[in-house]
Amino acid sequence: MNPEQEYKLSTIGYVSSPYKEKFAVPRQAQLAPSVKGQVHLVGDFDIAETISEIENYSHLWLLFLFNHNLEKGWKPKVRPPRLGGNKRVGVFASRSPFRPNGIGMSIVKLEKIDCLKGHVCLHISGMDLVDATPIIDIKPYIPYSDSIPNAISGFATQSPTLLDVQFSDAVLCQLQSKKNGAYHKQAIQEILAQDPRPAYKKSHLDNKEYGVKLFDYNVKFIVKDQQVKVLSL
Repeated sequence: MNPEQEYKLSTIGYVSSPYKEKFAVPRQAQLAPSVKGQVHLVGDFDIAETISEIENYSHLWLLFLFNHNLEKGWKPKVRPPRLGGNKRVGVFASRSPFRPNGIGMSIVKLEKIDCLKGHVCLHISGMDLVDATPIIDIKPYIPYSDSIPNAISGFATQSPTLLDVQFSDAVLCQLQSKKNGAYHKQAIQEILAQDPRPAYKKSHLDNKEYGVKLFDYNVKFIVKDQQVKVLSL
């Protein structure tokens, strides 16, 4: 056995997601439970046989590639946002997207399955993946083995503190006029409540207006006094 042997991975599918860029994607899955998307299988994997009986599971592990970061390489130590971006820890003691092999994992809820015109589509929710993220494997989530209630989780001991999110009157009117406006409003609220700004911004006065591409919107917002105000879409 050669411990330095290289192996080839095949993309088995890709994600359709409302996250059109990395900015504002939740740092972990299930932090924005209302956000919905799809996994589309491709090539030899796009057949009903590959997902036979997958409907018997409520949640799935998705293994994916951090394809936006692969060319940027990796470093032995990283600065996790949860530590304010100031303290370094080993890359293997973090969930940094800048990894030697660029592989990530995410738990999602399986909502339903479509097999239309010979193509397999898994409808999921609670996702934290950028649109068009390549999927390299899917595994069922097994509660008795995958959940360890008494596990120690280092610096990530609690879920992030959530901010209050308010919408301008103009934004509320715009959302109310949309077919999926109620869903979009809930998803935007869950995403922005986690304060997607860079970690170093969160402890300083910040008057900057931010924008993030979600769904078909360019969501403009500001953060002041622990409150997010959505200005326009």
